[in-house]
Amino acid sequence: MHRCFLSCVTAILLGLTGAVAGRQPPKALVTQPDVIVAASKNFHAANPALQAMVRSALLNTGTQIVAADDGTAYVKTGDIPAEWLRDSTVQVEATYLDYAKDPQVRALFKAVIQRQAKYLLADPYANAFRQNYTVWERKFELDSLCYPVLLAWKYYKVTGDASVFTPEVRAAFRRVLDTMETEQDHAGRSRYTFTSKTEHSGMHPVGRTGMIWTGFRPSDDLCTYNFLIPAEMMAVQALSAMKEIAAVWHDAPMATRAEALRQAVHAGIQKYGIVAGPDGKRIYAYEVDGLGHAKRMDDANIPNLLAAPYFGYVRTDDPVYRDTRSFVLSRANPYFYSGKFAAGLGSPHTPPGMVWPLGLLADGFTTDDPRRQQNVLTMLLASDPGDHRLHESFDPDDPKKLTREDFGWPNAFFTEYMAKLQGAPDHPRPATTGLRFK
Repeated sequence: MHRCFLSCVTAILLGLTGAVAGRQPPKALVTQPDVIVAASKNFHAANPALQAMVRSALLNTGTQIVAADDGTAYVKTGDIPAEWLRDSTVQVEATYLDYAKDPQVRALFKAVIQRQAKYLLADPYANAFRQNYTVWERKFELDSLCYPVLLAWKYYKVTGDASVFTPEVRAAFRRVLDTMETEQDHAGRSRYTFTSKTEHSGMHPVGRTGMIWTGFRPSDDLCTYNFLIPAEMMAVQALSAMKEIAAVWHDAPMATRAEALRQAVHAGIQKYGIVAGPDGKRIYAYEVDGLGHAKRMDDANIPNLLAAPYFGYVRTDDPVYRDTRSFVLSRANPYFYSGKFAAGLGSPHTPPGMVWPLGLLADGFTTDDPRRQQNVLTMLLASDPGDHRLHESFDPDDPKKLTREDFGWPNAFFTEYMAKLQGAPDHPRPATTGLRFK
């Protein structure tokens, strides 16, 4: 089991841009950047539990990073020996983006982005990989194509460092576009299928909606209907980012393709993704098939409906989002649970009744009510079973009952949440609202 106070691991490679291009040898750097170690050490709070959890969370991502022989950085998810495109993006972005102008942190970002590009080129349908680049799991999840694009874009917006957009990254993002365009017509153009002893993708037909077919949710659970609206929302944002990145490359055809796809997906969401909720109000569905069927629910794994404003797809005061949020955080949502210590989103991925810190964080990120934000923090602290870490899920009546002893994603996301609560004036993040569809 990894502990957040382990000694920092050394030997990640710096100067990756030159190394990738064969121009210069890499330089050694630590995987636990000095600025993060200092931030953890220097964080103080009157509440000892808060102080311990923040310090632990700041160091968590560094314990998951392994320097690879090719100069990239492998970021495992935690107690599963594999890297998820989604998890690794959040682990690095949420923990380090506020510090991205630091040279050690910049080297880590570049190492992770270059490795993700290699994954996308190896198999754009895979969601998780081993350290040797072989596929750990080939569950096609649309968000797994979106997260790496947004990671590279945010790094560039904070640092202005266009050297991260190497030829390999460019080829990978073209592969992302190719895959998204193919999956707009899954039945007619795609060869992807997934079959295991318990799961088989594409059990239900879908209509032509302009949206992008996906086999699995960000929980790694099988979709019921294959247009997953939160992932479609994230795709709109990723395609907006890709259009900006294409301008850096002076690649007009890529920009044109990204814009056309963005518009088609957005139009599909607005036409097919808004349905009547249990009380008759217009809400976003979780999944639709374009043939009249819809799944009314939300899952703690992100992207989810609750987090739509976090990605900048809608404002928190948007009427449809506001009614969606009310539905999601109510008993009408079959995966909303409550207990003595917490109330929030769960997931069919874990046993019934279990609340996920990721769902609590999505709640806190998307409310402007300071009391609600503090209530979320109180529930997160109450979930600590004694190791000062956030876990995959916990019993809201007994936080010592939990899943995933070591899970990097929520711990990293928590560091960003604390930066939000504190304002983080010295560490500006790019405004995701700048990508909102116009």
